Amino acid sequence: MHKYDFVVIGSGPAGQRAAIQAAKLGRSVALIERSFSIGGACVHTGTIPSKTLREAVLYLTGWRQRGFYGRSYRVKERITADDLMQRLDITIRHEIEVLMHKLHRNFVDTIAGTARFETPHRLRVQLNDDESRLIEADRILIATGSRPARPADVPFDCPNIVDSDNILTMSELPRTLAVIGAGVIGVEYASILSALDIDVTLIDGRDQMLGFLDREIVDEFAHHLRDRGVSLRFGETVQRIEVADPKRVVVHLASGKRVRANMALFAAGRQSNTDLLALEHAGLDTDERGRLVVDEHFRTAVPHIYAAGDVIGFPALASTSMEQGRQAGAHAFDQPLRPHANAVFPFGIYAVPEMSVVGQTEEELRAAGVPYESGIARFRETSRGQILGLREGLLKILVHLDDHRLLGVHIVGEGATELIHIGQAVLAHHGTLDFFVDAVFNYPTLAETYKIAALDCWNKLAP
Repeated sequence: MHKYDFVVIGSGPAGQRAAIQAAKLGRSVALIERSFSIGGACVHTGTIPSKTLREAVLYLTGWRQRGFYGRSYRVKERITADDLMQRLDITIRHEIEVLMHKLHRNFVDTIAGTARFETPHRLRVQLNDDESRLIEADRILIATGSRPARPADVPFDCPNIVDSDNILTMSELPRTLAVIGAGVIGVEYASILSALDIDVTLIDGRDQMLGFLDREIVDEFAHHLRDRGVSLRFGETVQRIEVADPKRVVVHLASGKRVRANMALFAAGRQSNTDLLALEHAGLDTDERGRLVVDEHFRTAVPHIYAAGDVIGFPALASTSMEQGRQAGAHAFDQPLRPHANAVFPFGIYAVPEMSVVGQTEEELRAAGVPYESGIARFRETSRGQILGLREGLLKILVHLDDHRLLGVHIVGEGATELIHIGQAVLAHHGTLDFFVDAVFNYPTLAETYKIAALDCWNKLAP
């Protein structure tokens, strides 16, 4: 029997941060990972791979230079799946090295195996077919992440029907692609692969995509997708997917339409990885998607067992999962971190172009009856935008009509996920429109769009 103060199940963003936080408090910590390597879905199949794939596509296609040299410009004429996977392999190997160094530097024991509860404090870790180990812990964190949902009626045994995990193992790029599901993952892959000049059709049963974003930002993004030939099929329910032949699938829609493609990417929902944990032995239940309920300190119904990351549901972002894990690791040993009274977190969608938001949308403000005004700036209005050859990109700020407090920032365009942090800082500290009007930004930069948008808003507020 091995005894630890803190055992973390899962080595994704939440698990890593929780383990290191507890170790920094002087506790003995073990991190259990069932996969072949550390890092969880974030490193191997999710956040890091899809963003690396995006950068490889933008570089090899010459996407960022097309504003100057035209849509036919390419760095590499014939791009293959191998070209993309080479960069992916290098990035993942480096990321794993960095993570392992952090864990070892903080004296966290890493154990490769599948954990199951035997009692609320005891875990059996299956190391291989013949060997297992019993581990006991005072505190336990469940951070096992999630996987793509795989409905039984979708023929995933066909190599041309993939999810967001095994699309990364494709041996050749399709000429046509049907993406089922217009959530974050579906939208990212649809736009990234479209940049390779693949003929993409995006299908979703809802009337619009990314419903949590500001409508103007989504409309701008949808315009760019349509402009480069992406077909958007919203309000369309998938009835079945037919494998026509080894190189072709047919997606049958309830409306009677048929979408033919070389490959179908199913990206409609995710399932939490809690089904192998034998949670009943710990006195815990999950919902139909395998998610656990936690309190504000990330404690489950069993006080010494915590949960963080995808296993607790929304927002299920790598960034928020890291902070959840850190908070849980500190609270587990009576060292709660300073409460985040001003906590606001941004959303980043790494599509082509990027989108990022922080704060409230116009739709939310109207529903709440909050009086507000908006200001807009387009990237092409800045000198930096002209230097970069940008023809797309929009930043919008929302401020309170009475006291001019910043209420939200919404961006679509190059560098959106970086630019958003300026707005995040001002929003977290209850800043006003005056900050942006009076601020001096480096010239030339895309950050100037904040000042342009602020002046646009100020002109509307002027008596």
